[in-house]
Amino acid sequence: MHNLESNFVWVTLVFYKIFGVNKRKHGNICYLLITPKLCYISLWCPSFVRVCLVRSMPHMEAAERVNSAARFGAEKMGEEDETVEEIGRMSGYGGDVIVVGGFPASESESESESDLAAAEIMVIWAIQGPTSFAPNALVAQSSLELRLDACGHSLSILQSPCSLNTPGVTGSVMWDSGVVLGKFLEHSVDSKVLSLEGKKIVELGSGCGLVGCIAALLGGNVVLTDLPDRLRLLKKNIQTNLHRGNTRGSAIVQELVWGDDPDLDLIEPFPDYVLGSDVIYSEEAVHHLVKTLLQLCGHQTTIFLAGELRNDAVLEYFLGTALKDFAIGRVEQTQWHPDYCSRRVVLYVLEKKSKRCLADDSSLNQSC
Repeated sequence: MHNLESNFVWVTLVFYKIFGVNKRKHGNICYLLITPKLCYISLWCPSFVRVCLVRSMPHMEAAERVNSAARFGAEKMGEEDETVEEIGRMSGYGGDVIVVGGFPASESESESESDLAAAEIMVIWAIQGPTSFAPNALVAQSSLELRLDACGHSLSILQSPCSLNTPGVTGSVMWDSGVVLGKFLEHSVDSKVLSLEGKKIVELGSGCGLVGCIAALLGGNVVLTDLPDRLRLLKKNIQTNLHRGNTRGSAIVQELVWGDDPDLDLIEPFPDYVLGSDVIYSEEAVHHLVKTLLQLCGHQTTIFLAGELRNDAVLEYFLGTALKDFAIGRVEQTQWHPDYCSRRVVLYVLEKKSKRCLADDSSLNQSC
């Protein structure tokens, strides 16, 4: 975390102390959104809508004021630990994750799902400041083709930019979150914190198919799914990039409508991994997405979801809904592929709460 960003998190703690707020009792009071020239401090109360206090100030002046607040906070809090994020482990992923909620014996266990979701949104927007960065830094949506090197292959992903602005049509072009997730999988396998060799994998909302292609090249047996009218482009990209006889895994394309009962071959047996990029885009779709995740996931299933940071309300609604049934951890960007990071993308790992095969930061707990 950069020094300035650390100071902003310190300011959050200062406000807790100044206003005598108990996080578990009152929820989150500070919402910080960093931009290059502005510092927005919003006060949030569970009984009312957010009240925004917006102060325009030069960047250096803002930094100095935040530093002053941080020094004041250090004096007030004495020996209190600077760390404001709890570290956890998931059984299907060997790297550390930041605890969002749903972990057994964690500090957040007694908090409501809505409070945990609000806290996560506060932290993400404060640390990453997504609105300060241009979208689609890793892709060119106006192009008919995205070229990307992955797993020793040069992938050619066809896009349909003419469909981008068609109402109701999704998955016709690539978004940064898809590139981030695909390269994260490759980096994690290379770093030996993840193994997809021989694993059953289902990708939701596959769109152009990049993530599924990379998962297959990493040895996974992948089922790429999407709506019926999205399958033509998806099949074309699978055929173009994987039917060369040198793929470690396999890939097939299958129709899946979120909220409908999945075909038996998707859940018998349950997949080892479920993948999704840019699948959290509207509150209307969240209910169906979470229902499908519950249907697809068994006790040994781990979910990786990469999302675009467009709308904080939609992401907060998803997290609040999913936390009722899933333990959720956030993967810090230090664990992503170093050449494929974006401040406008967030990456989560989910596992069913009934699984409870979560561990502390020293070793995995396989006792359940």
